[in-house]
Amino acid sequence: MIKKINYLSPLLIVVIIAASFFNTSCNQHAPATEKTEIKRTVEEPAKPEFYLYRPELEKTYGYSHAVKIGNVIKISGAVSMDSVGTLLAPGNLEQQMKNCYSDLEKILAHYGCTFDDVVVENIFTTNMQEFIKVCGYRAGLYKKHFPAGNWIGVKELALVGQLIEIDMEVHK
Repeated sequence: MIKKINYLSPLLIVVIIAASFFNTSCNQHAPATEKTEIKRTVEEPAKPEFYLYRPELEKTYGYSHAVKIGNVIKISGAVSMDSVGTLLAPGNLEQQMKNCYSDLEKILAHYGCTFDDVVVENIFTTNMQEFIKVCGYRAGLYKKHFPAGNWIGVKELALVGQLIEIDMEVHK
């Protein structure tokens, strides 16, 4: 055993010397005559861009239909209504859903987006069982993937006869 240690000792010394040589050569600094300039970039926070889809109606109710901050777009709940706030297709969940998606498609197009850019979709409905029967319509809209999101059953929505509302989030 002693002979083995004596035999390994010179090898161990060589390894330590080699390691310290490489460590020293890697830690060499630039000559003092060279100046290193460090540039720091400070980005201004992105300013929100507000989009009114139905300006007069949205001013009356007090909301913006979409807000873009940087590469994130938040889209308020789309409702099946016309430009003066009259509910379209009262009592018909499937048609209300299609009307919502029609409006959402126009809002997405305003930002140069499609449904495949949507990362979150939340659906609020007063009739979950009926929604489940007609939700297959969505498969024709989302070509690449479905977004994350929630399907939420609620007691009522803003307008009498309103059965569905859909909001979205996009990262582009």
